Amino acid sequence: SPGTSILPSPRCWHRGLSREPGTRWTEPGCRSCTCQVRIPPSHAFPRHHPDLDEPRVCRQEGRVLCDAVSCSTPCSHPLPAPAGGCCPTCTGCLHEGVARAEGDVFSPSDGNCTVCVCLAGNVSCLSPECPPGSCPSPSPSDCCSCHPAKCSFQGRTYAHGAQFSLDGDGCTTCVCQGGEVECSFAPCPILDCPQHQRHLRPGQCCSSCRDPPAPTGCFLDDNGVQFPVGQLWSPGDPCELCICQADGSVSCRRTECLETCPYPIRIPGQCCPDCSAGCAYMGRVFSNNETFPSELDPCLSCICLVR
Repeated sequence: SPGTSILPSPRCWHRGLSREPGTRWTEPGCRSCTCQVRIPPSHAFPRHHPDLDEPRVCRQEGRVLCDAVSCSTPCSHPLPAPAGGCCPTCTGCLHEGVARAEGDVFSPSDGNCTVCVCLAGNVSCLSPECPPGSCPSPSPSDCCSCHPAKCSFQGRTYAHGAQFSLDGDGCTTCVCQGGEVECSFAPCPILDCPQHQRHLRPGQCCSSCRDPPAPTGCFLDDNGVQFPVGQLWSPGDPCELCICQADGSVSCRRTECLETCPYPIRIPGQCCPDCSAGCAYMGRVFSNNETFPSELDPCLSCICLVR
């Protein structure tokens, strides 16, 4: 009506630019800024004030708040922030200073047959377990091979674990253990192997059991499906990894996911939900900064914010 002054719409001025209320942006140096506006009561601004011009009125109504960008990294081995970004990313893995792509299978520099895989920024490693005691026959991947000390006895050299008899005394049994020879005379022990696996070695008084053949892999079912020692595979669940051990057993481990956002996107065939690609809300997927009406209240407007 005549005689009534209309104040400009509230907004913020920052570095010579006008910002709408509620606007959020990122400044150089990875600082997150937002425009917050407080609308004063009508009597706070007279129609004409000699010391107050329009830009100063705007600065009184709006203020810019800036804080360092807060990064929440939901993985154990994130990649550094890409060019122009502020936060590390879980789209790959950084392991021992080397960047690995998603799904990359590798072995660490100091690992003996250890196999690692990169999944959603997490590195999971599995190592075959070698049986204790004397060294077994080398496996196809040579993960459990070792070289114990040999024994020198009466001008002869014996391997670790070798049993032999003294010359002229076929009933005295000696054994090489870690470079030392131990000899003893004892009655024949009770053997726990079947008769067809017993044999009498030349120069010995007692029969002994033949060593069982070293396992060459893992059998998973009655159909004859076999994995070699050290083979890594997923049995169907992308979050579960299994490895064939040197003794023929299968060892499995699950990847634990860290969900740090309330509306993550679950991608089929991927182990961990993704908090960096957008938002999954009420059965729909929205991209970052996308606005949409609320399913519960048509008067509310929602926005997807990836943090």
